[in-house]
Amino acid sequence: MKPNTYVLILAGGSGTRFWPLSRDSKPKQLLTLFDDETLMNKTVNRLADLVSVENIYVLTNVLQRDAVLEVLPQLNPENVIAEPAKRDTAPAVALGVGIMAARDPEATMVVLPADQLINDVDAYVEVMQDAITAAATTDGLVTVGIKPTWPSSSFGYIERGESVPIEGVKHEVKSVVRFREKPSTELAEQFIAKGNFSWNAGMFIWSIPTVRAELEAQCPELANFVTEIAAAEDFTTVVDEKFKSLEATSIDYALMEGAKKILNIEATFDWDDVGSWVSVSKYLKEKESNKTNSPLVCHESTGNIVFTQSGKKQVALLGVDDLIVVETEDAILVANKHDADYIKKIVQMLPRGLT
Repeated sequence: MKPNTYVLILAGGSGTRFWPLSRDSKPKQLLTLFDDETLMNKTVNRLADLVSVENIYVLTNVLQRDAVLEVLPQLNPENVIAEPAKRDTAPAVALGVGIMAARDPEATMVVLPADQLINDVDAYVEVMQDAITAAATTDGLVTVGIKPTWPSSSFGYIERGESVPIEGVKHEVKSVVRFREKPSTELAEQFIAKGNFSWNAGMFIWSIPTVRAELEAQCPELANFVTEIAAAEDFTTVVDEKFKSLEATSIDYALMEGAKKILNIEATFDWDDVGSWVSVSKYLKEKESNKTNSPLVCHESTGNIVFTQSGKKQVALLGVDDLIVVETEDAILVANKHDADYIKKIVQMLPRGLT
């Protein structure tokens, strides 16, 4: 554990893909989809051997801050920060850089999503330790990529180049040739065939001096924002005054795509973005070719996904295939499994109290 390592967990987002279980105030990372732990809890808990808890920050929004504090009582409440407006990942990351620069201008910073499922914690810690070492001892921005298992058009890709030897690092480190936007399925197939592409999992590691230099070169507006936060007696005043005016853009576009030196370590741990009810179904019990977390009886029904909030309610299926059925105290979703990505559209049509 290195005392000058800090973590920023990005935990905003809306609760649309997992409606009706998820809501604006309770998105995916705050749900207990797999066991008694939320994805947010899992994200923080697997950092135990990497950083001290006082060095962990969570960036969320006003609607979700209380829920984050409730599931993470071990965190200093001052380390759970609510964005005053939604501005995508570049301003969010810049906010974290400024806060950490104020605490330690030579620190190493880790940026992580809050909502990814990773079960092999030992392998995760080993990879992240190497990524932290690489970031602390070079002038590169380090990414952790995921080895693709199918030609997904839902993820961005990282094109990997030559090996870069770094003392004290066990995992292979490669230079990054470029970032590629979410491709068509046909182009993703070409990426996988070439064998030198990783999924971009949104995990970034860098030293504060390196990332500040890159921001100065590419994003003067964000660099100035970082400087103001780092110098402020109360950074919340700067955030309240300036954050809303920052351009809403992703950290990939604003910083990573044009950085002069990017390094990549490909993960050796399991990883799942868990992007829909179909993804969740892989972790549910099987019942006659259906997936469920509740008692289920079925007749001439296959390929269905059934999830009840209590995990105890009896469900019966008769003569239906490929449905998603989700029940909560105040709502029921019945959807075609092949339309899972469009659940967010139906959410836009709901009364305000149900979103």
